[in-house]
Amino acid sequence: MKRHPAGSFPSSASASRSDGRPKRFSLFFLCVACLALAVASPNAVHAQSNPTSAGAGGLAPIRQYISTGWDTLTRSLSECSNVVDPKLAASESVLYFPADFSVPSKMDALRQRCNFQIRHLPKKIQIPGEIDPGTLDAQGLLYLEHPYVVPGGRFNEMYGWDSYFIIRGLVRDGRVELAHGMVENFFFEIAQYGEVLNANRSYYLSRSQPPFLTSMILSVYDAQKAAGHEDLAWLEKAYGYAVRDHDMWTREPLLAGDTGLSRYFDLGEGPSPESVKDETGHYRDVAAYFLLRPAADEAYGQSYVVLKDDAKPSAAIFGSPYQVQVCDVAKTMSRPECTATATVSLSGDFYKGDRSMRESGFDIAFRFGAYGAGTHHFAPVCLNSLLFKTEKDLEQMSLALGKNGESEHWKKLAAERQANIQKYLWDAERGRFFDYDFDRKQRSTYDYITTFYPLWAGLATLEQARAVTSHIGIFERPGGLMMSPYETGGQWDAPYAWAPTQLLALVGMRRYGFEEDANRVSYEFLSTVAENFRRDWTIREKYNAVTRSSETAVTAGYHMNIVGFGWTNGVFLDLLHDLPKPLVEKLAKEQDQPATATR
Repeated sequence: MKRHPAGSFPSSASASRSDGRPKRFSLFFLCVACLALAVASPNAVHAQSNPTSAGAGGLAPIRQYISTGWDTLTRSLSECSNVVDPKLAASESVLYFPADFSVPSKMDALRQRCNFQIRHLPKKIQIPGEIDPGTLDAQGLLYLEHPYVVPGGRFNEMYGWDSYFIIRGLVRDGRVELAHGMVENFFFEIAQYGEVLNANRSYYLSRSQPPFLTSMILSVYDAQKAAGHEDLAWLEKAYGYAVRDHDMWTREPLLAGDTGLSRYFDLGEGPSPESVKDETGHYRDVAAYFLLRPAADEAYGQSYVVLKDDAKPSAAIFGSPYQVQVCDVAKTMSRPECTATATVSLSGDFYKGDRSMRESGFDIAFRFGAYGAGTHHFAPVCLNSLLFKTEKDLEQMSLALGKNGESEHWKKLAAERQANIQKYLWDAERGRFFDYDFDRKQRSTYDYITTFYPLWAGLATLEQARAVTSHIGIFERPGGLMMSPYETGGQWDAPYAWAPTQLLALVGMRRYGFEEDANRVSYEFLSTVAENFRRDWTIREKYNAVTRSSETAVTAGYHMNIVGFGWTNGVFLDLLHDLPKPLVEKLAKEQDQPATATR
């Protein structure tokens, strides 16, 4: 079987139709058979009553939905729903406190009313990874001091990178105090749990998420300053935590070889607990995929699939074994000839890649190889652009605090990272930024929306920004920018458009003066969200950029399209703020028209 370059996808995935759009890539799982029946997790959708019943028109209904949504999505330790974890559906909920932290007296009454356990973590965490979540008797919520906004649905906790986009929306809506409390919660996580966590659940103690902490700090600080309440004492406090967050990303094992860049790397081992419980059959599907594709399975010189042999136990085996039937690929899809049964497990290296992909936030995508299995072998465009932005923010913060010597240090680090990004991640021939496989020492060819991150961070040259924007057609569809041109079955690939990457791409284009492109794409995405809102009175986690609908056909990972939705709400407000007045008025007029049928 032909081996494809790192980060590339089989030709059937990237082939184009005559209209320039990619053909659909179908994942052929020619193996079946499960050890247990797959039970899909219910999608907790709470449709709201028609907001126009009160006679409001234009953008008022969707603005009201978002405004009310901040309260609906806010969690605090004064209510029972905060502790519940929809992903695990455990019989009893647990609230964890740091090892040496005194439990507030009010917790006892809440514990009795809500019927959950209160426990302390077994040891004080000084650095990330000091507690293996797998050794805990039960998984649970990690205590935070202040109220916070959750994304919605199955995501009933405070997330690392979601919160930046939520905070952008809170600031636009004048909810600065709530945004300030969320940033304080991240300081608490760094102090008590070792790092900004993927989210405040115990099974996330082994990984973080894309680093937006300085961007969150400055969003709140600038909003307070604009209101006449500049707080340099708080900025000093924030600066110390931001330095600790940056340092976590710039030491082993999060370094990308000798590139001078960083990588995603979950410190845990084995299957991700939320996937085992809430993504029924996912790992079995992964094992089946690799079993039938030897070239993909041996991408880094070792197999992701380990055949079970009771006579020869393997240390490479992690997690549950899966029984799969091996089918004759020469037969048709409808009538495969399945003649052999194999019992297999997935290797520790696969699970390391899978966990690291989840730290990246892009789960599930095929950007770092099939099912993200090679994530920890790459220096990603997104992570290193964010770290460049962090270093420039720390330079700005240290100058504001009179730390001139430290500002020079951050300026130097940013310049070094910028040079390494230019060296390893910029492809002058293609005119785009790509991830770099530092083990194979080759640049990926997998087109991904993160090519716009260097524009958002301000590290691209004007010529590079012009080249990247000139290739916008790779991603642009009627409903906004797709994640990639490849339909893999993963929600972070085609045909899906996600709010956070829309915002970063569009802010990046505006930064370099490409207002016409930014206005056009911004309107496409905003009108897609608004049109679907008129149809079912909800805002969703993601949208189909091709059909301009909220219909999804995800086959890898969890399959739902969650209602809520924290970062879509925030991005809608932020994009609307930057849209020229005539386009805002056009969008408002459209909201008074009947919603079109889903295409």
